[in-house]
Amino acid sequence: MDLLDDDDAPPRRSNTPEFSVSELSQAVKRMVEGEFAFVRVRGEVGRVARPPSGHLYFDLKDERSVLAAIVWKGQASRLTARPEEGMEVVATGRLTTFPGQSKYQMTVDDIAPAGAGALMAQLEARRKALGGEGLFDPARKKPIPYLPEVIGVVTSPSGAVIRDILHRLRDRFPRRVIVWPVAVQGANCAPEVARAVKGFNALPEDGPIPRPDVVIVARGGGSIEDLWGFNEEIVVRAVAASRIPVISAVGHETDTTLCDYAADLRAPTPTAAAEMAVPVRAELLERVAVLTARGGRALRQGVFQRRQRLGDLARALPRGDVIVGQAQQRLDYLGAQLPRALRSVTERRRVQLADLRLGTGMLVRTLRSERRRLEEATRAMGPALARTARDSRRDLGELSARLDRAQEARLRFRRDVLGRVAPRLDPVARRGLAESVEDFARVAQALRPELPLARIARLRDGLLALDRLRETLGYEETLKRGFAVVRADGEVVTSVEAAARATTLEIQFADGRHTVANKPAAATTRKRPAEPPPEQGSLL
Repeated sequence: MDLLDDDDAPPRRSNTPEFSVSELSQAVKRMVEGEFAFVRVRGEVGRVARPPSGHLYFDLKDERSVLAAIVWKGQASRLTARPEEGMEVVATGRLTTFPGQSKYQMTVDDIAPAGAGALMAQLEARRKALGGEGLFDPARKKPIPYLPEVIGVVTSPSGAVIRDILHRLRDRFPRRVIVWPVAVQGANCAPEVARAVKGFNALPEDGPIPRPDVVIVARGGGSIEDLWGFNEEIVVRAVAASRIPVISAVGHETDTTLCDYAADLRAPTPTAAAEMAVPVRAELLERVAVLTARGGRALRQGVFQRRQRLGDLARALPRGDVIVGQAQQRLDYLGAQLPRALRSVTERRRVQLADLRLGTGMLVRTLRSERRRLEEATRAMGPALARTARDSRRDLGELSARLDRAQEARLRFRRDVLGRVAPRLDPVARRGLAESVEDFARVAQALRPELPLARIARLRDGLLALDRLRETLGYEETLKRGFAVVRADGEVVTSVEAAARATTLEIQFADGRHTVANKPAAATTRKRPAEPPPEQGSLL
């Protein structure tokens, strides 16, 4: 039997099982997720990425190692704290693997700052950032109404805070209270408190639910983690933007949140917030009673002082009978003298009337005297009226002469313009009409297949009618009806006076012109109303 060479021997088979890459990756994934199904990791936040998908990627690191972490989109909005680079946190979740890159990572369910020191550092950084925007400026804080009609309370409806507030309001001054229930800690605290403050501001003033005059944001004491919802930015901005005054009563007297800085007034406790919102009714009643008593005493004292002053002034005045006694005595004296004075005056007037009696002769003399004065005035008025009439007649003649000259100048100007334009108008019009007819004929010939024959006939008849109207209105057609145009020295004559002054007259008839020698003579002219002088460039 021949022995085989080592090189020719078949390969030896091993009993170790073989895995594919995916099988091995899934096995590692099951082992890691089974062993680390729930872990809490403390570390510093490194790189933070927020892609458009809504997921949150960041690194947890310490001085020697780095752990990749991811928060899915649905869980990112429910985190207690948002991771920021450089922040020390405690992340709660589970370990898993990412086979596509052969690495492990942590799926985070919640994040909390690592200790009070980190929270206070984050709180201080947020306070400086929001304070730089002016949200904590004292100048923008609104005054709290002295006695509000409606008070809005943002707090938990099941806690002791609302009972303390209602009890204190009932003891001091009962008012109408509207409670907006919210979560006062946890992930839902900040958005619910912000929505409550905005909701109170959105209520209409005359709606079915009355709009509060002041809002109290209240919560009992707790740790910094419990009160962290009132440090969130959305709560601070909602309180700062509120048009209704806000009283912040979060925690005990030693607790301070950013909501306290943004509110218009900070109360150390919820009970103190109720005391700040309303005054004590008993104290107000007592104060009103005291002020009423003081007002009554002051009124009585003022009346007494004025009565005493009036008495002093009355003693300094003289007696009334002394003041009016002399006037009464004088009135009596004048009353006794009045009958005698009336009789004396009547006698004097009777004598004067007797002296003024008029006879018939005196009346006749008076009438004659007045008639002479009237005749003299009439004789003096006659020459004056004649002079006035003569002056007016002279002025009227001058004005009439000026108007005649102005009208003659205007007519002469119009004749010149008409004489220059008329010889050119008729040939141009005829030539233009002929050209228009030819153009129309060409267009009609070109459009004959397209235009109806009836429409072409109507257009032709209209054009011929316009031509006949032009010839009828021309002055040459008027000459055929028995009229004539008279020209003197080359100009058209329109008046008898102008014709009398001319030496030669030229008469144009329908069939020609005839020249007539004229002997100048005085002509009787009839004045016509003057027309205004012609305007420059007018043809009429």
